[in-house]
Amino acid sequence: MKINGNEIRPGNVIEHKGGLWAAVKVQSVKPGKGGAYAQVELKNLIDGTKLNERFRSSESVERVRVDTKDFQFLFQSDNMLTFMDNETYEQIELSAEFVGERAAFLQDGMAVTLELYEDKPIGINLPEQVTLEVTETEPTIKGQTAASSYKPALLENGVRTMVPPFVGVGEKIVVDTNEVTYVKRAES
Repeated sequence: MKINGNEIRPGNVIEHKGGLWAAVKVQSVKPGKGGAYAQVELKNLIDGTKLNERFRSSESVERVRVDTKDFQFLFQSDNMLTFMDNETYEQIELSAEFVGERAAFLQDGMAVTLELYEDKPIGINLPEQVTLEVTETEPTIKGQTAASSYKPALLENGVRTMVPPFVGVGEKIVVDTNEVTYVKRAES
């Protein structure tokens, strides 16, 4: 299935330069001059090598058709993540490196989708957004709330992100798992 270069998302598997590659990180770049492009960090699914590529929206890439199965995240032990197949209840272990930096967003019982190519796991899709508690951030200074500047915050899973000035310690916020960005306050 052909997709445009700007439609590549983390976890997508594409055919590129004669190999199967998984998109690990995707950053949309809109330079002052020229057209927008996606800066994509790719990981070879066979030998694990990494590659940084630019894909313009006018370029098309072949997204590999893979089987998808629903799994549930059970637990992490050392550097291994254990998932359970929702249909057969079989367990599968994957290295934390396979999931990448998004592994920090995994929560007990979380539903994920594994992409399989010839019954071998090659990609994982986490929920687009997760709710996490802010454990550390700077206090709000009165009168500064109108400023559009964001402040750094540490989340309960150890991930750092930027939050609006009105968000305080102990509040739950919704975070985008792909971009690691603040989306909104969580409804209580």
